[in-house]
Amino acid sequence: MMVDTEERIAEETLEGSSAGSVKIAADVVATIAGLAAAQVDGIAGMSGGVVGGIAEMLGRKNLTKGIKVEIKDQDAIIDILTIVEYGVAIADVAANVQKSVKDAVETMTGLNCPTVNIHVQGVTFPEGTPTARTDD
Repeated sequence: MMVDTEERIAEETLEGSSAGSVKIAADVVATIAGLAAAQVDGIAGMSGGVVGGIAEMLGRKNLTKGIKVEIKDQDAIIDILTIVEYGVAIADVAANVQKSVKDAVETMTGLNCPTVNIHVQGVTFPEGTPTARTDD
């Protein structure tokens, strides 16, 4: 089951310790992933998905938008809906996002991150860039 803001909890037990357990909410993993993705050069923003045919551009105010996290055992499977800047090598940017997110999630949570799927939902253009016009 894919979760977005649902209160799903991953539990990681500290081995060899009687101190208890550590529980990490999926929203925490989504926030870490969102921040790591937003810091990659070539990412213009995250997409909240297509609502009424319009991809919503989101800034850093809500880093969990456009991030879906599924936690199975000790694995976090992450889907990221992004918008890239015009002119970048999309495959390179996507690979950089995958590495950045994987490293951040694994380092900060201790969860394994075997899969980071990148879904490019749109492209932004610099201001002043001419756009195609259609004559009616």
